[in-house]
Amino acid sequence: MAAVDDARDPDLLAAEPLAGEPLLAGARESGVPGPDPGTGAPQGSLREIARLAVPALGALVAQPLYVLVDAAIVGTLGVLPLAGLGAASTLSSLVVGLCVFLAYATTGSVARRLGEGRWDAAVGEGVEGMGLGLLLGVVLGAATWLWADPVVHAFGASDEVAPFAVTYLRVVALGFPAALVALAGVGVLRGLQDTRTTLLVTLLAVGVNAVLAVTLVLGLHRGIGGSAVATAVAEWVQAIAYTVVVVRVARRHGVRPHPSGAGLLAAARTGTPLLWRTVVLRAVYVVAAAVAARTGDADLAAYHVSFQVWILLALAADALAIAGMALLGRYLGAGDAAGARAVTGRLVRLGVVVGVGLGLLLLVLAPWLPDAFTADPVVRGLITASLLVGALQQPLVVPVFVLDGVLIGAGDGRWLAIAGTVMLVAFLPAAWLVLHLGLGVVALWWAITWFMVVRAALLGLRARGGAWLRPSGTAGSTA
Repeated sequence: MAAVDDARDPDLLAAEPLAGEPLLAGARESGVPGPDPGTGAPQGSLREIARLAVPALGALVAQPLYVLVDAAIVGTLGVLPLAGLGAASTLSSLVVGLCVFLAYATTGSVARRLGEGRWDAAVGEGVEGMGLGLLLGVVLGAATWLWADPVVHAFGASDEVAPFAVTYLRVVALGFPAALVALAGVGVLRGLQDTRTTLLVTLLAVGVNAVLAVTLVLGLHRGIGGSAVATAVAEWVQAIAYTVVVVRVARRHGVRPHPSGAGLLAAARTGTPLLWRTVVLRAVYVVAAAVAARTGDADLAAYHVSFQVWILLALAADALAIAGMALLGRYLGAGDAAGARAVTGRLVRLGVVVGVGLGLLLLVLAPWLPDAFTADPVVRGLITASLLVGALQQPLVVPVFVLDGVLIGAGDGRWLAIAGTVMLVAFLPAAWLVLHLGLGVVALWWAITWFMVVRAALLGLRARGGAWLRPSGTAGSTA
């Protein structure tokens, strides 16, 4: 590992900086291990949760602006470039999205070391995670560059669209190393209990992307390649920003600001179960989309719209899950199992409240939202019915996301990988019935509801038990 062995007495941590000050904006590190008994604040208080969740939500909402900016600008070039962007951005998002385990694993491991009072080890975990991200990014970027043409054609792009998609994908692949370093960097700061800096960096990157895209595409007429350059440069801006912040903190705590071979292997072992968890959960939505595509054009259109709305609502759940990852890692690292349970209970209850609120909002909007997407009465009816099912899901979906984040923060990755496989196996028969009985898109959403019920049952049973409340060293070995 990159960190030197310098564990300190937690009582000495009173001299450490207070939590919550953005690392990018000042000289302090955010995050203190374990709750501060001197403050009198409840463990896992709403204020503590909001301090992490609200900036995280802002960063999550800002991320889709990358795609929206590119789509708006490339759309001025015509239908073929826009279609090429759609194919290429889907493929690049798939590659980068599968590596989200870099952020998740790093968040939990850094938070647990922080809870132990070992700032050096916490930052060292982050350095190794960012090194792993760079290594994976180079490999995936090179592979994407070399195989962009056959992959785009296998995706189904027409001969007219493929050249635009290949151009965009190859240029964006140059940013894959930066994108994966940034994912790990996000995890480092979340683990250090600082989500405000991640929001600032995300907004910076979105701004750089927008300015460069306008300049290169509309000003210098560089076509879809110019849009891809803007995106790749923005990814490198993010990576550099996170690297500067983490290196600064590493040097302050006597940590080598570069990874080691042993540390990279340890980071890979930590992240592998979470990679598998990500793969199997994404497989559920890939299967659902494939079923919708084979059910009919109207059903596919309705599924696409309703799923995008569902994903938008899921950002609120993701923000709470991020808070859960950071807080649970910190409390368990400090050996405070009671505090961990208190945080979990408060997060789940808050998740239910947020889920009920989102569900009611969607129930009200469901009859009106389809008008913004289509004039076809059949598709509008299917969208409305799908959204109504999605609305009924929300009081269950948000707590499910929260519990997922809690267990990731606890380092329970191996169990999550196994449970994810069980969830996928439970979903497949329901999806098969929808397809072979021709039940349509609304029934498909009920199949997804069944998947969420299974997921809630498994995660809830795990959270009620005590196996995930192990000492942080044990938990970390299974993440």
